[in-house]
Amino acid sequence: MGLFQKAVETYDAMVKDHAGDYKEGQKEPLAPIGHIIANAKIQITINQNGEFQAAIRNEDRIIIPATIESANRTSGIGAHPLCETIAYISPNDQKKHQSYITQLSAWEESEFSHPMLKPILSYVNSGTIIDDLEEANLIKNEKDLVCWCVNGIGSESGNCWKNKNLMKAFQDYYIPQIEKKYDFCMISGGEKKLLCTTHIKGIVSHFGNAKLISSNDNKNYTYRGRFTDDQQACTVSYESSQKAHNALKWLIANEGVVYGGRTFLCWNPNGKNIPKPRNSILFKNDKPAKTPTDYKEQLKDAIAGWKKELPAREWVIIAVFDAPAKKSGRLSINYYNELMGSDFLDRLKYWDETCCWYHYQGISSPTLRQIASYAFGTLRSKGEKTSVEIDDKVLGQQIQRLLMCRVDKALFPFDIFQALIQKASNLQIYESNDREKLLFITCAVIKKYKYDHYKETIEMSLESDRKDRSYQYGRLVAILEKIEKDTYKADEKRESNIIRRLSTFIKTPLKVSADIMTQLKSAYYPQLSSPSRTFYDKLIGEIMEIIDQLGDKDNPLSETYIIGYYLQQKELYKSNKNNTNNTEEQNNAQ
Repeated sequence: MGLFQKAVETYDAMVKDHAGDYKEGQKEPLAPIGHIIANAKIQITINQNGEFQAAIRNEDRIIIPATIESANRTSGIGAHPLCETIAYISPNDQKKHQSYITQLSAWEESEFSHPMLKPILSYVNSGTIIDDLEEANLIKNEKDLVCWCVNGIGSESGNCWKNKNLMKAFQDYYIPQIEKKYDFCMISGGEKKLLCTTHIKGIVSHFGNAKLISSNDNKNYTYRGRFTDDQQACTVSYESSQKAHNALKWLIANEGVVYGGRTFLCWNPNGKNIPKPRNSILFKNDKPAKTPTDYKEQLKDAIAGWKKELPAREWVIIAVFDAPAKKSGRLSINYYNELMGSDFLDRLKYWDETCCWYHYQGISSPTLRQIASYAFGTLRSKGEKTSVEIDDKVLGQQIQRLLMCRVDKALFPFDIFQALIQKASNLQIYESNDREKLLFITCAVIKKYKYDHYKETIEMSLESDRKDRSYQYGRLVAILEKIEKDTYKADEKRESNIIRRLSTFIKTPLKVSADIMTQLKSAYYPQLSSPSRTFYDKLIGEIMEIIDQLGDKDNPLSETYIIGYYLQQKELYKSNKNNTNNTEEQNNAQ
């Protein structure tokens, strides 16, 4: 019941400032008790006498009154009390129309009536809605939902879905009519309360009729053989059900993110601003850190900033929703966690500290989507460009695994680590932009995996004397690639020989590097300047000396070759840039 209790807490904290209000920037408003959110398609404006004035197209998500039956209807008949579809408002289908008239009339005749109700009832009884909509060129589908605007009734004039007095009037009218069943509420506890046996559907809009709470297992293997009726399994009050479901629907609509059909939600019950666990905790306006020291300072400052937004004793709730049938049946909670604000922030910081690398202009942590996409995605060609695409279902599954790893501070999964290593061993198939992203993500994950499993720290600066055979061979790859590319013309995009043979090189590095060196000496060295040849020979000699000391047996390389390759490549291009700048300064001085 943790999710529902936190949802009720959220509703109670947000009801005063949000229930019934349409806030700028929000996709949906928070519905009060006794109301649901619906897609309005048509807005009809009438006067105080119920006379038609105008009809326009409406594409808003609005708050409408709803009974327990109407909020959960599928194929049966059960009218909403105010805003309804054309099929219910027009007299064409007498059963549906009578259901609507009965609901609206009962409310209008009660002591909790509202000035809007009489004009609307009068207009509906006139039976002219189809003609009016046809004249306005609006009638398209009998399933289109109609909402009302009533003029000429003083201060209560305007749109029905924004009138809080109307919302309150329906609550006062409807709640006392609910069947009187009282029992212990498993969400709120305390004294016995008015029970709810049918709960709101579709809190995740793209899952249609799927519910979090339902009890329709009353035939065959009744309640899985454990109970004789639904109330033995769970009793929830109407008030708690309405609060919890409306709060979750509001949160999911405005804060939820969908990956592969799964809905990911992270929030604070009191509405405090929190970082999203799928991305880095750094603020978007932070300039990329150039050094590991600067990056650590950035994380420290970011955490200090977030702690001002989110006090240590505030709760953070993380949940993932899915539905096997998508449109109907059960809505499952695939993952759920409650963390104190301080723990939540510390865990995000730990991930960003241990899973980070150089990327373009500075150091950052890859997003969970980037890791999943490049680990399990497929390279697709789109004209002259390529992009990495991943199956939606796989994306949702893998992001959930990574989210659990980050939030629960669990060990990084081996299969994701291994998948990225394999992808990075085929660099030749990637264009420069995707190659840079792949290397950034893979190096960050290697750093993360090594620390999680072995408490080994991978430095983000080149360690020329590192006693790691694979690391040194990775450095060699970067140098052999740079030697060949130094001879290319400005517009030449041909792949270097060492990158084309990378997958073979990883298996037998000594043999392949010797073959490549022979080729470079005969075909490319003559095109280099004497200082460049000396520079590269010196680097290669230093690397081979370390490899010889380690006793090279031409065995396959481990993943650290990628780290050595990346850092040596970065160092080479930095040296090349510095040399270019020095030459320009000398020419300007002359």
